[in-house]
Amino acid sequence: MQIKNNLDQIHQQIEQACQQANRAPHSVQLLAVSKTKTVEDIQQAIDAGQRAFGENYVQEGVDKIQHFNAVGVALEWHFIGPLQSNKTRLVAEHFDWMQTLDRAKIADRLNAQRSEGKAPLNVLIQINISDEQSKSGIQPKDMLALAKHLENLPHLRLRGLMAIPAPTDKIAQQKMALSAMHALFEQLRKALPTQQIDTLSMGMTSDVESAILCGSTMVRIGTAIFGKRNYSSN
Repeated sequence: MQIKNNLDQIHQQIEQACQQANRAPHSVQLLAVSKTKTVEDIQQAIDAGQRAFGENYVQEGVDKIQHFNAVGVALEWHFIGPLQSNKTRLVAEHFDWMQTLDRAKIADRLNAQRSEGKAPLNVLIQINISDEQSKSGIQPKDMLALAKHLENLPHLRLRGLMAIPAPTDKIAQQKMALSAMHALFEQLRKALPTQQIDTLSMGMTSDVESAILCGSTMVRIGTAIFGKRNYSSN
């Protein structure tokens, strides 16, 4: 029941932020970040109407995907963590979205390993918008080169951009990085007018309102839905 209540509050938060930004509430998708959470927790979110989930750890995500496939529950699964070359096959075979693409090598492997019988894997290019040494993602200047590379990979479908800005509780600083991401998103759309560039994934529990005001189309919320995470098994 608590997870349902949390989801209700987040949907209200999204709706209010959309009103402030003069946007339709359905223009922002909620991705429930379920890393380290149990299938029972995820089932509570499903019962409350949530269908899209994000996982940071490959094998943990695959185990959950297989569990819900086995019980006949159709969900949308996003990989949102850093991806090593030796784990690309599992992402290519099981996930619907890969949000953290930042290297042509990883793109090539995902494309080669995606089954012919599956729809193309939706991908987002991750931008290191705050230029943090510890964060994954490419520099903004390298975005178009990677996007052009993806045009030649038929088993991948570029849908937009993703970022994890440096955490700050200062609204002005939040909006500076988020606005820069929106400008890159518009640049990408103009550069690739024939592609389905429709997703700007940014905004988490701490900056969801700022992200929506700055044009996010997908917010990634974990703690505010499921509570604090348990990393003891990872």
